[in-house]
Amino acid sequence: MDRIYITTTLPYVNADPHVGNVFEFVQADASARLYRLLGHEVLFNTGTDEHGQKIYEKAIENNETPQEYADRYAARFKELQEALNLSNDRFIRTTDSTHKKAAQEFWKLCEASGDIYKKNYKIKYCVGCELEKTDSELDENGCCPLHPKNEIQIIEEENYFFKFSKYQDTLLALYRNKGFVVPQSRINEIISLIEREGLEDFSISRLSEKMPWGIPVPGDDTQVMYVWFDALINYISTIGWPDDMVQFEKWWPVIQFAGKDQVRQQAAMWQAMLMSAGLPTSKQIYIHGFININGEKISKSVGNVISPFEVVEKYGTDALRYFYLRHTHPFEDSDASWKSFDEWYTADLVNGLGNLTSRIMKLAEQHLDTPFEKPEEMSFPKEYVDAFKNFQFNQASDFVWSRIQELDERIAEEEPFKVIKEDKEKGVQMIQVLTKDLYEIGILLQPLLPDTSDLIKKAVLENKKPKNLFPRLEQ
Repeated sequence: MDRIYITTTLPYVNADPHVGNVFEFVQADASARLYRLLGHEVLFNTGTDEHGQKIYEKAIENNETPQEYADRYAARFKELQEALNLSNDRFIRTTDSTHKKAAQEFWKLCEASGDIYKKNYKIKYCVGCELEKTDSELDENGCCPLHPKNEIQIIEEENYFFKFSKYQDTLLALYRNKGFVVPQSRINEIISLIEREGLEDFSISRLSEKMPWGIPVPGDDTQVMYVWFDALINYISTIGWPDDMVQFEKWWPVIQFAGKDQVRQQAAMWQAMLMSAGLPTSKQIYIHGFININGEKISKSVGNVISPFEVVEKYGTDALRYFYLRHTHPFEDSDASWKSFDEWYTADLVNGLGNLTSRIMKLAEQHLDTPFEKPEEMSFPKEYVDAFKNFQFNQASDFVWSRIQELDERIAEEEPFKVIKEDKEKGVQMIQVLTKDLYEIGILLQPLLPDTSDLIKKAVLENKKPKNLFPRLEQ
């Protein structure tokens, strides 16, 4: 039995969750559930990133302390565990005392490796990304493409730097491991950058008198850690590093989930930091695209923000999971809207899975004397498992819905509801096969729609037609 450690990135707690910045949670949860279903031991981590300039400025605007501000929004993200039915084992906050200690110990290791030094510098900085920007990363107006409404700041001060440039050859060797980053096209961007321009050392601290909201640099109270240096360390602090090395060694390395705007941070900066600290690199990094609304990037100023809590209130948790897992492309950007939510919900869940379950279980309840017996074990189709392992959640979902469609078509062709009236024995056999196939669909749905999976399996084993799995929308 394998041990598998899965983590999401940590969302930045400067606003309420929206459908675009949390679908990674459902993807990671589906993976964790699939591996558990296959009998593996799994640890699934998520949490919140709570330091940095953006949080500090927002807290001041709201007349709150940074900790009060972070507490308020971290609570909103923690509510997603119930709203999205997440099975995460850990929820780490970068303001946790254990994380702060780990970040300081990690700093000391990098310093001992000779990879941290101090210098005066001047950079262009995007507060939205919490990243310094080169001219080539800015648009024709001198703005960050991801945050075009934010003015680029010029920061000039003395800070600590990390010797990123030292690790460019080692990183290139790591990237030769095909499958380290999925899809390969994402890591090709970093390879091209290294080969074209090389890697530049990056700042890993800020003057505390200007921006005090961060973890103090060991031995220098005038500086706090740069938010990215601090936040990335959560992947190891959440599994006990450095105090519980038994737990750390049990679970590390990790499979990471991240958005396409974080390739540099996750696949390059973090891996170089691990190398500097003398720790093994991550096992694999999956990079997903963004969700857009009505063809536009999600933006509060545009007014197209959709809350996951709103979607759950209207359609239910499993419906939102279904939207995320079947109707988003695993690697490229995807589009959604309230109209498409309505269409998918009605066609695929109400008229599809919900109606099929009702038809079969009505026949079973009326005509079967004994319930279906739960099988001792079940083999899982290779196509289905491989889709999950390759992060092709839409293909895994399509596989299950092809089974649903096949079952629907068989009922239409074989008409067991008619056969049972003319030949009871034959009709009963047909219904028994239908309930067996429906139960197997219920099992395959476990990683995707866990509540619906449980309802279907329970209905089959009790031989009772359940209430409507997916109520029709009110007109």
